[in-house]
Amino acid sequence: MTTAAATTEKIFVTKPYLPPKEEYYSYVDRIYETGHLTNEGPLVKELERKLSDYLGVENFQYVTNGTIALQFALKAFGIEDGEIITTPFSYVATTSSILWERCKPVFVDIEPDNFTLDVSKIESAITEKTKAIMPVHVFGYACDVDGIQKIADKYGLKVIYDAAHAFGSEYKGKSLLSYGDVSTLSFHATKLFHTVEGGACITKDKEVSDRLSLIKRFGNIGEEHYCPGINGKQSEFHAAMGLANFAHIEEIKQRRKTISGYYDELLEGRLGRPKTQSGLEYNYAYYPVLFKTEEELLRVFAALNKQGIYPRRYFYPSINKLSYLDEYKPCPVSENISSRIACLPLYPTLELSMIKRICNIIEKV
Repeated sequence: MTTAAATTEKIFVTKPYLPPKEEYYSYVDRIYETGHLTNEGPLVKELERKLSDYLGVENFQYVTNGTIALQFALKAFGIEDGEIITTPFSYVATTSSILWERCKPVFVDIEPDNFTLDVSKIESAITEKTKAIMPVHVFGYACDVDGIQKIADKYGLKVIYDAAHAFGSEYKGKSLLSYGDVSTLSFHATKLFHTVEGGACITKDKEVSDRLSLIKRFGNIGEEHYCPGINGKQSEFHAAMGLANFAHIEEIKQRRKTISGYYDELLEGRLGRPKTQSGLEYNYAYYPVLFKTEEELLRVFAALNKQGIYPRRYFYPSINKLSYLDEYKPCPVSENISSRIACLPLYPTLELSMIKRICNIIEKV
């Protein structure tokens, strides 16, 4: 019988992938050779080119993190007040980016199949103050991009996708990041692809990309100052980690797919799962499961925690319930899902034997 004492390593919901040291050091050597540490150095530019080609997108701006990427997108369109329609089912950074730009988040509930913004509820939330829609490709699943774009075109709104989870996901034959006016990425250490910290803005519009580039570089070119920018540039050391990880993207994705498939096999019929849309090539960024009740979730968590295993209630709570918001707007689907959902451990070095152990504990509870 397995006991807590037998656990030699704590198993968290995720664990950053680290490339072989010598591969990272080879890029560090280049930094020492050039002496170029930041300010759009050669490794940053190389990483931007490689990721742009890999993802099949244009106008790729590498920035310091995924949250500031959302703020830059709002800033690039001159959105400094007004209302932004968004989802209550996301990490708090989505809403925080709106609040930091002095805008008001207007929450629209989610649909229950894959937890993305419910398009049927968007139009009723639009007012004369609405400036943009900020949906989230939750867990790497696709929003109804066609429905959202149709509404945005009808009302003259910008669409800014929080695509922090969507790296490598494709929809209808092209990158999920290619939809909307701007898509933003996170390269935080816990993501499928990471640069320790980092993020990106992607846009089809070269003029918008130029504005984003200006904003992240203090708003100046040479000695000329064009706008009140900020320091959103990334360092060569972060880019070095990204370049070292880049060589392993496919093996990382394949391993995550294998692990997810093993979870599917062992948990079939026991827990709820998001529905994958037709036309989506999934990236296996997370393994979310839905329990019947919050009480059941808490019992499973207690049993797993005793064995040194730590899944995560992600996302919890539903953001519309945050205490510091001006008002509470009910979002019953999001509130219900957020009380029952969890992400199980998923990362490339996770052993299949541990997955079996996790599933056995869940089944017993």
